[in-house]
Amino acid sequence: MQARIQLKNISQHELEQCMKCSICTVYCPVSAVEPKYPGPKHAGPDLMRYRMKDADFFNENLKMCLNCKRCEVACPNGVKIGDIIQEARIKYSTHSPSLRDRMLANTDFVGTMATMVAPVVNFSLGLKPAKMVLHSVMGVDKHRTFPAYSSQKFETWFKKEAADKQKAFSKFVSYFHGCYVNYNYPQLGKDLVKILNACGYGVHLLEKEKCCGVALIANGLSKQAKRQGEANMNAMRQSIKNNDEAIVTTSSTCTFTMRDEYKHLLEIDNEDVRSSLMLATRFLYNLVSNGKIRLSFRKDFQKRVAYHTACHMERMGWVIYSTELLKMIPGLDLIMLESQCCGIAGTYGFKKENYERSQKIGESLFDNINKVAPDCVSTDCETCKWQIEMSTQYKVINPISLIAEALDVEATQQLNA
Repeated sequence: MQARIQLKNISQHELEQCMKCSICTVYCPVSAVEPKYPGPKHAGPDLMRYRMKDADFFNENLKMCLNCKRCEVACPNGVKIGDIIQEARIKYSTHSPSLRDRMLANTDFVGTMATMVAPVVNFSLGLKPAKMVLHSVMGVDKHRTFPAYSSQKFETWFKKEAADKQKAFSKFVSYFHGCYVNYNYPQLGKDLVKILNACGYGVHLLEKEKCCGVALIANGLSKQAKRQGEANMNAMRQSIKNNDEAIVTTSSTCTFTMRDEYKHLLEIDNEDVRSSLMLATRFLYNLVSNGKIRLSFRKDFQKRVAYHTACHMERMGWVIYSTELLKMIPGLDLIMLESQCCGIAGTYGFKKENYERSQKIGESLFDNINKVAPDCVSTDCETCKWQIEMSTQYKVINPISLIAEALDVEATQQLNA
């Protein structure tokens, strides 16, 4: 029985297809700055063959992996190297998550508490004494800037201000807003509702949505991640049953986690949901390209924007949807930055033991942005936003918010009436 399980996992991640070319190591952002990290080929396919026979071959240095998936993008044979490494961490690590890891991973709990007293939390997290306590006691690096919490959750705003207005529409999508929109930046969710309503689509929120679980997986809480993932899949199945055209998101990492890592790492069956789950930019682009909607933009909008390709956007191959939509805005001058990791990798860059490495990984990206000197940076990943805004002088705006800012709502409504 054990042999059959092992063979299933080998086939699942295409382990036997690794031809030891090491191109994954060349493209690994951690290997470029950290000599202690063995590299994705060695940490992944090479050592997995040994770990399957003896768990003692597991090394905690695998925690240095960002799970950026750039090794998988580079692999000529389609080996799921990142998944092999993450699976090893889930199955073989004996390290128990610390209080810090649990706090960083439980975004719904922390977010709910923080939004209740958002001004106090935001002020306190900016104080040097608070940073020093977090650094010395919790292991959260003192140099890290925390994202601000909103005083009103997106869900609260939607129920009070938007839910009734959605009844006027005959076509609908469901929106997986995620923790960032709900607790930190509700404006992004408001911007999406604005665009979709102008295009003739009503918006539903998923019933009892949970955090996608990416931070739980990264911090050794995969069982909790699986429970939350199952809840999200059930909520999405209900949306499909209700004939919503799609389940849209505004976070590349949430999308990637639910579409790919649920199946590969958490063994959650999502095949009946996967094709309906997509970034909002992909949904909008497909509607525009198929002639189902038309967008009209303000004539006075002018902005020079540098686009950063988030790692999971690169892995999904979905950059084109966001960038092609941005190119439709007449007054937007789009500059494509070289595709490279920013280094934060969700909660990874918040940890004291990872902070210096995280900043070294992103250093060339920050330098490139400073040289380009745009009006703003755009990316589809919220943690990339935090990293870039902390490490450069530039504001980072999601493509959806840029589209909402440039959109001529009345003209778009008339076009889609």
